[in-house]
Amino acid sequence: MATKRRETLVLLDTHAIIHRAYHALPPLTAPTGEPVGAVYGLLMMLLKLITELKPDHVVAAYDLPGPTHRHEVYEAYKGTRPKLEEDLTQQIARSRDALRAFGVPVYEAPGFEADDVIGTIATSAKKNFDVIIASGDMDTLQLVDGTRVRVYTLRKGIQDTVLYDEDAVRARFGFGPGQIPDFKGIAGDASDNIVGIPGVGEKGATELITQFGSLEKVYRALAKDPNAVVARGMRARLQQLVAEHEDEAEFSKVLATIRTDAPISFVEPERSFFETFDGDRAAAFCAELGFRSLVPRIQKLQTAETVSRAVMPSGEVLHGTQQHTQLFKECQVMVWLLNSETTNPTADDIVAVSRERDIVAAHARLESLITKADLTRVYRTIEQPLISVVDALNRRGVRVDSTELAALSQAYHAELCTLEQQIFDVAGEKFNINSPKQLGAILFDKLGLGGSRQKKTATGQVSTRESELVKLAGKAPIIDLILQYRERAKLLGTYIDAIPPLLDQSGRLHTTFSQTGTTTGRISSRDPNLQNIPIKTDLGRRIRQAFVAPEGMVLLACDYSQIELRLAAILSGDEKLGGIFMRGEDVHAAVAARVFGVDESAVTKEMRRRAKVINFGILYGMGVNALREQLGTDRAEAQDFMNKYFETFETLARYLEKTRETVARTGYTTTLFGRRRYFPGMQSSVPFIRAAAERMAINAPLQGTQADMIKLAMVRIHDHCATVYGDVPGIVLQIHDELVLEVPEKEQRTIAEAVVGIMTEVLPRADTAGIPITVSAEVGRTWGSMHPLYGK
Repeated sequence: MATKRRETLVLLDTHAIIHRAYHALPPLTAPTGEPVGAVYGLLMMLLKLITELKPDHVVAAYDLPGPTHRHEVYEAYKGTRPKLEEDLTQQIARSRDALRAFGVPVYEAPGFEADDVIGTIATSAKKNFDVIIASGDMDTLQLVDGTRVRVYTLRKGIQDTVLYDEDAVRARFGFGPGQIPDFKGIAGDASDNIVGIPGVGEKGATELITQFGSLEKVYRALAKDPNAVVARGMRARLQQLVAEHEDEAEFSKVLATIRTDAPISFVEPERSFFETFDGDRAAAFCAELGFRSLVPRIQKLQTAETVSRAVMPSGEVLHGTQQHTQLFKECQVMVWLLNSETTNPTADDIVAVSRERDIVAAHARLESLITKADLTRVYRTIEQPLISVVDALNRRGVRVDSTELAALSQAYHAELCTLEQQIFDVAGEKFNINSPKQLGAILFDKLGLGGSRQKKTATGQVSTRESELVKLAGKAPIIDLILQYRERAKLLGTYIDAIPPLLDQSGRLHTTFSQTGTTTGRISSRDPNLQNIPIKTDLGRRIRQAFVAPEGMVLLACDYSQIELRLAAILSGDEKLGGIFMRGEDVHAAVAARVFGVDESAVTKEMRRRAKVINFGILYGMGVNALREQLGTDRAEAQDFMNKYFETFETLARYLEKTRETVARTGYTTTLFGRRRYFPGMQSSVPFIRAAAERMAINAPLQGTQADMIKLAMVRIHDHCATVYGDVPGIVLQIHDELVLEVPEKEQRTIAEAVVGIMTEVLPRADTAGIPITVSAEVGRTWGSMHPLYGK
């Protein structure tokens, strides 16, 4: 007769895992702004152990606030631990919601720690279950019993784990689990403020336990014959310390011993974890807290039937018909508009936000939420009609000359080989240039470049990131050679060699433009990202030569001119800044004249460069230290420039300050069209996260309004071309402030005038306060050989 399989029970030491996660992971915030990094770590650990161990049952143990039985006998117990951070306290409370969503029952007992609760359950449950204790606390190893009770613990961070049975404990410590309290009675435990025997550390404690077996046997042997103890290897100094601190040792052992008699009533589960697990509920909770990366892992835990219910609401196949495909896309857009942090929303995001499984019901619910959030204008006039425009843009693609890329590939690979040899010559040896470790050894160890202020990686190595190497440019020939090598290697790997295999039979490249791909409202591009083709270097610009127009067509590029500065003048109502644009002046030269106190005719090229840095730096929330670095000056001079700027443009300064105050109060900013962008980081208790959120919030209304304008222009241009010319001309690329169209060569000027007219008029005149919106137009057979049609 076959032996019945023993079921596995996992006991979560919740507090220990949360504490480890809190300190191991970077701070995270939910869309609401609440701190959730430790909760995320707890769920990562839970999913990891469920996936790896496949337990039949999971229960959790908690500490309760207030003193325990250990505090009653020793007031200083854990007295060296700092007070819990407020955001950690919040997350401990929130973790209960997380476990509830995953269907994990919780056990706790007043006056007892989670270890005691776990010890009590483990002792009772090991009769019928194989018990695994999941903890970040090594104290629980004393509960290990053969293979019936094991400990799944964290070695480093939140992902590096090890499973201890009794043999593994003996291999690590040299003695069994039951002797761990004896070990701590001697060595103490600084984290719990358990004193042990002063002057005896872990090495001495290990010697005593392995020699004598237990704390009690040490003292029995010492009392029976001190000379015999010395003969067995106990040094005289160690013997003196042990003899003097018997009370402390015995008391410390009592404190370190996990109790197995906590007043709880453990109920053995009748149904397995997987039978009761509600994946929809768990996924919805994760989506609510912004843990989107965990949702696919949750789905893998479910049966195929459960997965189907989670992804395909109420039997409706989301992509089954044209009607439902459109509804799904509209739902994605609405979810993203309601929370800008949820980029490229999934079906799970739609279910989580709408609380509906049926796609039609979800769509109706989201529409009501859009109305309630006052987002109807931006949805109806911009985002909803843009869906079909982006679809057309992705279908159309852009023509690419593969022979041009092949020539570039040959040339750049040859240059790479030359640069590689030059780098080896300077270094005096061959090494892997693409290995950060090997490159760092050459630059910083062998050649002695850099200094104490060079940034380091998480592993302690000096960083070889491009941003760090740029700081050393010009200080050593090898740095310049490496930067040149990296530029060519990146262009080859990302574009030149990567694009040809992606072309269709007509030689067209179809990137994926997404209208919901950014938090700012801008359109994004991926596979490949055509918005990031470099334009500031000759090497990057040469790639644009490969983007061509078909026979009889030309490429028309229309670009907003200094749009964010113009929007800054419009949104702030600053008359001085607005006046510069109304008079058609060079905005950077005009600002330089005011900041440097000279006539505009006396503004030098360097003054204008500095004014440009200040103009855009201010709009992006740049602080004085960042401005100092960008200007290449000292802090005092940078502060003086900033003061003069805000003294000159007082209304703009007040607008920026008001933006800070508003986002701190509401958690979001709005554009002229009503688009919202949320900033959960504003609620963070971590200063640098809050400061970063504030900097982004300063620019959000400007960048968001610009995104609204270019999107609205795309809708109107698409409709105009379709109405007047059919499907011949059309948009092929969108790069932030710029649109690139394929148009018949004979119609280029007519179409350009229409496109420019649409782009300049998307912002109602009543909203511009008389500040002109200007657009330049260029045409060419290739994207890299454009010439002005007008406007420049």
